[in-house]
Amino acid sequence: MFARSAFRAAQPLKRTAFKRTYANEAPSKGGSNTLLYAAGAAGAAGAGYYFFFSSSGGARKAEAKAKEAAAGPPKKAFIGGDQGFVSLLLKDVEVLTPNTKKFVFRLPEDDMVSGLEVASALLTKFKPADAEKPVLRPYTPTSDEHAKGYIELVVKKYPNGPMSTHLHDMVPGQRLDFKGPLPKYKWEPNKHKHIALIAGGTGITPMYQLARAIFSNPDDKTKVTLVFGNVSEQDILLKREWEDLENTYPQRFRAFYMLDKPPKEWPVGGTGYINKELLKTVLPEPKEDNIKIFVCGPPGMYKAISGPKTSPKDQGELTGYLKELGYSKDQVYKF
Repeated sequence: MFARSAFRAAQPLKRTAFKRTYANEAPSKGGSNTLLYAAGAAGAAGAGYYFFFSSSGGARKAEAKAKEAAAGPPKKAFIGGDQGFVSLLLKDVEVLTPNTKKFVFRLPEDDMVSGLEVASALLTKFKPADAEKPVLRPYTPTSDEHAKGYIELVVKKYPNGPMSTHLHDMVPGQRLDFKGPLPKYKWEPNKHKHIALIAGGTGITPMYQLARAIFSNPDDKTKVTLVFGNVSEQDILLKREWEDLENTYPQRFRAFYMLDKPPKEWPVGGTGYINKELLKTVLPEPKEDNIKIFVCGPPGMYKAISGPKTSPKDQGELTGYLKELGYSKDQVYKF
């Protein structure tokens, strides 16, 4: 097991503070394998197991699969290519933090899926009344690619962000235009032995898309390390989902958190920005076979950790902490 003691950005990390090994077995009853607070995922998993293997639950599951097979592959709302924008109805809005909301948009038909692959995003569009040109922004949905009838976006509102402000002003019943999918990094099961996800703020959404695809596939044995930086504890998006993954897959998934403004009691993470010493300690080493480091976050984080992308299709040169630690350009992908 890796140690859970807190680390401080102002003090050098000891190499013994975090071990590179993973747990060899699932957590014992009543224990916790998260770096944040345990969410009772083991109980939920047990309930799901009982339901699936109960006679009535198993029968309903088999019947649903038979109906899906007979109906054929589901329709896709977004098919790429020259397809135009699709107008989607906002169904529901949930406040996650003071500046972040989850938006649920209804697909054109209830039996449709989004059509996204891992990893890919959607392009949003709206035209302000006083502007000549529309505003375009890409977002990675947090809903499962196979979910029927809806997609979910988790969006943080930025003071000078026209699209994020527009979204936060929307109410159920209004519409927004979408186009896609926008291909990012094509994932296949076991494409890499170990991947690391370095994220800041809402840069966590493509990381969650990738991790969810890995751990929902029983044939994919990829190990995953998450390094997630935020301003405060309440800014940690998808916290429960990450907790559930760490409780369910302690031998394959681990998470490390950094907060710029931690609470008084913050024994489960570090203080300050994601730094070189932390990355040196918790990431898979550059010499390890078949690893990949993914980076997504605000411009300042890119500059410090990997260097920015030159354009959406050009990864740019590798610089920053990852370059200094010996990683090659081929080992890093910038979302």
